[in-house]
Amino acid sequence: MPHKQIRMQRAEPGPGPARPVMLAIAGDSAAGKTTITRGLVEALGADRCTAVCVDDYHRYDRAERRDLPFTVLHPDCNYVPIMEQHLQLLAMGQPVLKPVYDHRTGLFTRPVLVEPRQFVIVEGLLPLHTKLARACFDATVYLDPPEDIRRAWKVRRDTAERGYTAEQVLAELERREPESAAFIRPQRAFADIVIRFAPPTSPSPFTGRAVPAGTPLSAELLLRPTIRHPDLDGVVPDGTVPDGTVFNGTGRGSRAIHLRLARDADGRPVDALHVHGDAAREDSEVVEKAIWSRLGADSGPPACLGRTREGQRTEPLAITQLLLVYHLLDASRDPAQTRA
Repeated sequence: MPHKQIRMQRAEPGPGPARPVMLAIAGDSAAGKTTITRGLVEALGADRCTAVCVDDYHRYDRAERRDLPFTVLHPDCNYVPIMEQHLQLLAMGQPVLKPVYDHRTGLFTRPVLVEPRQFVIVEGLLPLHTKLARACFDATVYLDPPEDIRRAWKVRRDTAERGYTAEQVLAELERREPESAAFIRPQRAFADIVIRFAPPTSPSPFTGRAVPAGTPLSAELLLRPTIRHPDLDGVVPDGTVPDGTVFNGTGRGSRAIHLRLARDADGRPVDALHVHGDAAREDSEVVEKAIWSRLGADSGPPACLGRTREGQRTEPLAITQLLLVYHLLDASRDPAQTRA
């Protein structure tokens, strides 16, 4: 594909600033993008990581949008060409003067100078909307929670942090739905990894265990063959099997995760990594240490992973963030070979 060719050409070493490793995290409003990003920045270190929210490129403030026939999900409500230009500059190691949109007040504040560090994590509604933007990234992620879960997250966040009533949030969700279908969800097709946090089924189709009420959300990651994923031999139960077949894995790691062969939206086979919501901490640690060892690191995996907005730790979130940290660190070692 043309945008992949652009990426490969840009990866060649040359004069000028060092090229950072670029990760995109796309998804609808309240899909969990900021939670994922915050954990990655903490794990990698703020001195090595730059986080950018492309929702800062909104064209209109909240008051101006009330009279518009479209919402912030529409490309016409955003300065997409400026976003593309800034992503290209960041990808080449150049600083940008980025606009800032305050979600609490709905107003724009003073722009800030953003200088790319070793890793640049870009999150927001439309980072994968255009081919030129997609060409800037070494790895791409789309967050795809069930719609009822996302709506509950959005109501809780926007009423607690952004001054809306629940009725206002629900009305806005309905207004946004056509544009979400037209512009946000199509980005899923361009992601190297699709992440879905959802309630676990009981009994578990993998382990046969009953899952208690109140168990944290499980995570399922579609690992598309567009980038090089970590070797999970010895971490998950042996082999992959078609959809619906129960694994009979052994070992502590198999109590936390399972890998199966699934069908992607286009019908093609894809690896689906399932992280159980009821995974015990000690079982999760086995998986984390095994993945971390693939990088040849002397120290253990970051202990800060897996924290929710409420400050609680969940094992599916921790392992998901660790896999993304793995991809960032792996790309920093050998950027020309990151893509499969």
